[in-house]
Amino acid sequence: MKQTIASRPAKISQSKLGCNIKGLAGAKPLKMQNKAAKTVAMAGAPSMVPDMAKRNTMNLLLVGALGLPGSLLAGGYAYFFVPPSSGGGAGGQSAKDANGDDVKLSAWLGAHQAGDRSLTQGLKGDATYLVVKDDGSAIENYGVNAVCTHLGCVVPWNKAENKFMCPCHGSQYNYQGKVVRGPAPLSLALAHADIDANDTVIFSPWTETDFRTGLDPWWS
Repeated sequence: MKQTIASRPAKISQSKLGCNIKGLAGAKPLKMQNKAAKTVAMAGAPSMVPDMAKRNTMNLLLVGALGLPGSLLAGGYAYFFVPPSSGGGAGGQSAKDANGDDVKLSAWLGAHQAGDRSLTQGLKGDATYLVVKDDGSAIENYGVNAVCTHLGCVVPWNKAENKFMCPCHGSQYNYQGKVVRGPAPLSLALAHADIDANDTVIFSPWTETDFRTGLDPWWS
């Protein structure tokens, strides 16, 4: 009996299925990495969270790093408003003339007229005016510090105006050094001017009430 076409076993060439392609024979199957498993493993790792002590330490370091420069800037800004000279000293010292010699009262009165205000070197080396009395007989018992209380310029005496007038920013002081016009906030500092046994003019700190204002001296 003849076999039908349907009953014949199908013979399919391996070359038709691509199983005999050169280079693929004997190739090992690829192993796919299990990304899900890796993600789970990473999630299960312990987290590196600093404890409270470390946090406090870091906060203190941060505050210190920011606070120090800020304090320096604030201090410099505040110092801007402090008058540049204290106007005082630890003890008495002789007044010096332009040559650095001690000022002698008799020689000074012989060279300076009544009402004269001329500069000498005073306490702490500050320029300080000696004031000759209006009758020319002696000097006043105080010297006037010439350092402007605004920004530290040396204030000249203007005889025509009978004032100390600062050329830097226009501050003015009366004949005793009391401030009468800003921007200077305070009067010129005072120092005692006394005469010792050798006829030398001696400056010493003025610590009592400022007779011009009735207030405690700001420079003490």
